[in-house]
Amino acid sequence: QVQLVESGGGLVQAGGTLRLSCAASGRIFSIIAMGWYRQAPGKQRELVADITSGGSTNYADSVKGRFTISRDNAKNTVYLQMNSLKPEDTGVYYCNVRGKETTGWGSLREFRSWGQGTQVTVSS
Repeated sequence: QVQLVESGGGLVQAGGTLRLSCAASGRIFSIIAMGWYRQAPGKQRELVADITSGGSTNYADSVKGRFTISRDNAKNTVYLQMNSLKPEDTGVYYCNVRGKETTGWGSLREFRSWGQGTQVTVSS
């Protein structure tokens, strides 16, 4: 199974910055896309941003111009640079990775893994 380890959450004042990291490990053959989702209290989990293996990015309208997603393919790591943070950015941020992994029998299978979540709190 592919494991994800997130880091970088915390408490910051409005207007501040945070950088999240998510490293994937395991029997990874290829990664199709990596992304970040967030869930605010009482709300559904929503996509924040994602990036394909080719570097194409997609952002939620609410974070465009403030957040930047990037990835290091050699390290199987995705980053989320969050600038000009707002109180409404508060929530648990989850990393998500989709790709293919090798099995013990030498074949490939698709996977989709979630990180454990990291808390981001923006105070006003």
